[in-house]
Amino acid sequence: MASLRDIETRIGSTKKTSQITKAMQMVSASKLNRAELNAKAFVPYMDKIEEVVEAIAAATKDSGHPMLTARPVKQTAYIVVSSDRGLVGGYNSSIFRYVLNAIEKRHRSKDEVQIFAIGRKGAEFFTRLGYNVVDKKIGVSDHPTFDEVKDLAKRAVGMFTDGKVDQVFLYYNHFISAISNEATERQLLPLTDLSDASSVSTYEFEPSAEAILETLLPQYAESLIFGAVLDGKASEHASSMTAMQTATDNATELIDDLTLLFNRARQAAITQEITEIVGGVAALEQ
Repeated sequence: MASLRDIETRIGSTKKTSQITKAMQMVSASKLNRAELNAKAFVPYMDKIEEVVEAIAAATKDSGHPMLTARPVKQTAYIVVSSDRGLVGGYNSSIFRYVLNAIEKRHRSKDEVQIFAIGRKGAEFFTRLGYNVVDKKIGVSDHPTFDEVKDLAKRAVGMFTDGKVDQVFLYYNHFISAISNEATERQLLPLTDLSDASSVSTYEFEPSAEAILETLLPQYAESLIFGAVLDGKASEHASSMTAMQTATDNATELIDDLTLLFNRARQAAITQEITEIVGGVAALEQ
């Protein structure tokens, strides 16, 4: 059995750890509130731009725009949104498993896969597995702006329009609530999942629908990437808050167990001392 000093030292270190995890939980909760607002505030913009894109696409069905046209798949790009730091529970592992399962189903060789990593963990993970990480964005702020991911988004869209990749998929953790998020896949390019636009507003296009489409489609695809980053950040802060809360609860439980063990060990030591004293007195009386 560990000595009283060892148990006492462990109780002290566990209390310090608990204080740290509690502070980190509060910080993550504070960041989550703003990140959730950012993600939700972006939704109306995406709904409107999607409505406009659907209307233009419906008006230019025969335009043959490369971003709206499926082609034989030889190369596929995967944009993966992860975190820069650990201590976020299963946030990264869930999305990595999802991406690897998709790659395994679609491809026979790693040479057919191009990775765009947003977040240090994703870049390190896919580099370690031997995948071609074409571009990466590390150090995205807790409350991202479009400028932070603009270059990576433009490059991913540009590789598709230039014919270097034939499909682009987007993977991120969709924020559901503070205790729940869902690994999500979205086909970014080609944009073949647009609705028929039968229920959207009527638009007049100036100078022409084709000219607007040429400019708007890349912006729409880039906006989808930015929206995924905002959504992923909210999920990241929620996962961090949950992980730190769990760590704090575990530390509290461990402190209770160690305190009980300490009290039992101290009681045993006192009993042993009393027994020795009584034994010594009895020996002197003989």
